[in-house]
Order: sequence, then C-alpha cells, then structure tokens
Amino acid sequence: MNSIILPKFLLGILALIIVIAISLFLLIALLTSPAPTSVSALSVDLPVESIQIPMTENSLVQGWLSYGKPGKGVVLLVHSMRSNRVEMLSRARFLRDHGYTTLMIDLHAHGETPGEKITFGSRESENVSAAVKYLRKKFPQERIGALGASLGGAAIVLAQTDKPFDAVILESLHATLEEAINNRLKLHLGEYGSLLLPIVLFQFSFFIDTPVNELDPISRIGNLNAPVFFISGTDDMHTTPSEVERMYAAAIKPKELWIVPGAKHFNMHTYAGKMYEERITEFFEFYLQNH
Repeated sequence: MNSIILPKFLLGILALIIVIAISLFLLIALLTSPAPTSVSALSVDLPVESIQIPMTENSLVQGWLSYGKPGKGVVLLVHSMRSNRVEMLSRARFLRDHGYTTLMIDLHAHGETPGEKITFGSRESENVSAAVKYLRKKFPQERIGALGASLGGAAIVLAQTDKPFDAVILESLHATLEEAINNRLKLHLGEYGSLLLPIVLFQFSFFIDTPVNELDPISRIGNLNAPVFFISGTDDMHTTPSEVERMYAAAIKPKELWIVPGAKHFNMHTYAGKMYEERITEFFEFYLQNH
C-alpha cells in the first residue's frame, strides 16, 4: 500500500510546486508589465512645458519642465513604481514657490515614456542619465539636484552621469532588490513567504534580463559622490528602517537621515506636510544655492 500512496504523495507535492511556480511566473510578469498612462492631457495647476528627452533606440523620455528663478537651482523629480510624473506635482509646486526649476519625468515603461517592461532600475537609470544630460545642457550655470521615491531613488543611484549631482534626496529606497522582494513576500504571505524567494529571484532575473544583485542601490551608493538625504518611515514594511540605516552608513559624507515617525511606504510629502517641505527646501537651499 505504501508503494502506491508514496508516488501519489510525491506527485501531489510536485503538482503543488508547479502550480506555485506558474503562479509566481504570472505574478512577476504582471509586476514587470508596463504601466502606461496618458498624462499630457491633464489640466495641471502648475505652469509646465512638455518636453521629450532623446534616448537611444529612438526612444523619448516624456516630462514636464517647470521654470523657477535663475540661480536658485534645478531639481529632477523621479516617481515611484507603477506611477508617473503626476506623483511629483505636489513637490514641484512647493519647490517652485521657493524659486527652484523642476523637471518631472516618466520612467521607462511608465506614464507616457515607452517600454516593453519595468526593469527595476536597469533601464530607468538610463532615463535619469538622459534627463541629467538634458538639464546640464539647458541650464549650464545651475546646480542640479534630484529627488526620487522608491524606484525613482534606485534609478538615481544607479544612473551613470558625466558629472555628479550637487544634492540628492532618496525616499523609501531599498538597500537590495532581494530585500525589497522578500519584504513584499512576507507582507502578503507571512514569514513563509521567504521560502519562495529563490524561485522569485530567479524569475525576476529572467524577466528583466539582468542579475538581481546588479540593481542593488547599496552597492552603488558610495559612488554617488553627492550630498545625500535619506527619508523613510518607522512603519514602512516594504523598506524597513534598518535597510535605510544601512544605506545611510554606506553613503559618503555629507549625508542626512530622517526616519519619519508613523510613516509607511507612501508619499512622504502627503504624510509629513509642512515639515517635509521645510526639510527638503532647507537641504536643497544649502547645497544648491549657497555654493
């Protein structure tokens, strides 16, 4: 009897593994699928100029440019995962009130910037590089800063630029892609979700055609060569405070860290309001206007 039951048991386990693997494959396919949104037709309550920044392979990065006062500095604003440049409008408004010129872009496969799949920093970092090149050419006398949330922060850190930023703010940025994935597995499946991590990592590498560890911001943060300000929340389960503290420790000086009490993995401006605006403008004023 055991010889009959055992094969059936093994077949059941095998079938379960196959179902899980296929389910994860479909889930990752969904997560890496493009997130296109038509945003250029929106009625924006901020004076902006629609721009297209040339990329390789006949691709264009779509963006909005909001002009501030000459000499105040320029800030590149980069949105989070499965979002678009609209996410950065509230930041652009208060920065413009303080005189800053801002550029909001749609990352690769987001908003109106084309792309076959989201690549978790691989192609998105190229968008940032192109945007910085555009800003350096258009505003040669201005100091250039950047602010990125989550994926936007990763794209900034992974970007290759001819000249470093003059100041960088990174919000809710994961230390490694492996940890980012593991945190989400545990968040949705409990502690047992970590058991699926090896399968998920393998499938992620397949979909984005890049080894996962090559997209770890912590491995590149030391090369940023710019004043950096890390912002995260005490209650962020997607990017834990300990990860951000490790990122802070790995960064070169000058650097700042703000762990916002009660904040989760969402728009820090919406959560922290005026305090957020004060901290951001204070940081940019010191490094973009006082040099």
